[in-house]
Amino acid sequence: MIDRRRFLTVLGTAGTVLAMKPALAEAGLPKVVVSKDPSCGCCSGWVDHIRAAGFPVEVRETPEINRVKVRLGVPQDLASCHTAEVGGYVIEGHVPADAIKRLLAEKPQAKGLAVPGMPVGSPGMEVAGVEEDTYEIVLFGPSGQRTFARYQGSRQV
Repeated sequence: MIDRRRFLTVLGTAGTVLAMKPALAEAGLPKVVVSKDPSCGCCSGWVDHIRAAGFPVEVRETPEINRVKVRLGVPQDLASCHTAEVGGYVIEGHVPADAIKRLLAEKPQAKGLAVPGMPVGSPGMEVAGVEEDTYEIVLFGPSGQRTFARYQGSRQV
């Protein structure tokens, strides 16, 4: 027969394991290597967003960010302020973490994802009291470009 103390201990342990399950599932996320200009604050905000989503992150600061973009094949019309690499893909600009997770799960034949420019409200570009932009996340590669998702701020629409 189980006593009350043992029952509460088992119940507490089960609750802890269940609460940790999302963190344990995301523990296997690949490292995101971010190249950014040393003086860019919005890039640091995006890095914080990616870390909060469970990705391990390595930041490489470089004043030669455009050379990184050229080396990785980012089209000029999709350029933004920072460029990242994860799981064999290129991530250009303020792409929300859940879109990156979807990319890694679906594994499309592409070079990567981009959010051109710097839309207000996108991760790292939040501005208090300002309406969030609606923007497209573009899947790009040898086959061309297509819309991967539409977002308003950090929410898919």
